[in-house]
Amino acid sequence: MSIGLSWQTTLFGDSPPGFDPSFAQVQRTSLDEYSWVDHLPGWLGGSDRVFTDLADALPWRQREVMMWDKRLPEPRLTHWWDGLDGSEAPMPLLLDIRDALTARYHRPFDSIGFNLYRDGRDSVAWHGDRERFTHEQPVVVIVSVGAARNFMLRRRGGGGGASRSFRIGHGDLLVMGGACQHDWEHCVPKVARADGPRLSIMFRHNLAGFSFPGLGARNVKA
Repeated sequence: MSIGLSWQTTLFGDSPPGFDPSFAQVQRTSLDEYSWVDHLPGWLGGSDRVFTDLADALPWRQREVMMWDKRLPEPRLTHWWDGLDGSEAPMPLLLDIRDALTARYHRPFDSIGFNLYRDGRDSVAWHGDRERFTHEQPVVVIVSVGAARNFMLRRRGGGGGASRSFRIGHGDLLVMGGACQHDWEHCVPKVARADGPRLSIMFRHNLAGFSFPGLGARNVKA
């Protein structure tokens, strides 16, 4: 799929890609007694190069979803990798990141999802990731490259308490843990004008080859 993206790169975004395996600057936000978010701006250096390489190389597809009793194109492009078909990871750096995340969060990250938000019209609605169906305290990791977009969280169903918002892009790391997937929902809302495209790289654990009721093995939101 040709996506023909153009955007303004950042000053240091085209430096050689790399990350800090010590997570020395990570900041944890407690959403409530049981749920938390880790945030580390600019954790992945050279993020513009990572964005360009992945955006050009991945076999993007646009799924269909049910909205308003109709099957409509999902407002973003996606790709999913778990290596079960013998394919190599799209970028060796991603395996190094996966190993560092596994060592820090003690979860066997076995799948990497990619979501491409081409402009402000692309979005994802409020949801909780499906690890909550199989794990008591799942950890979902997002590395955001490309332009920054608002990533919002609210209590499940929208009731009680204020929502939280993180503006993530340009190599920022965001990790959701504890009971976050059970008790909270997250979204990337539409905007009238985005600064450019954003690519979300998601590290998930124990999803490889798993089929949820009524869904294909790789048809999972993130």
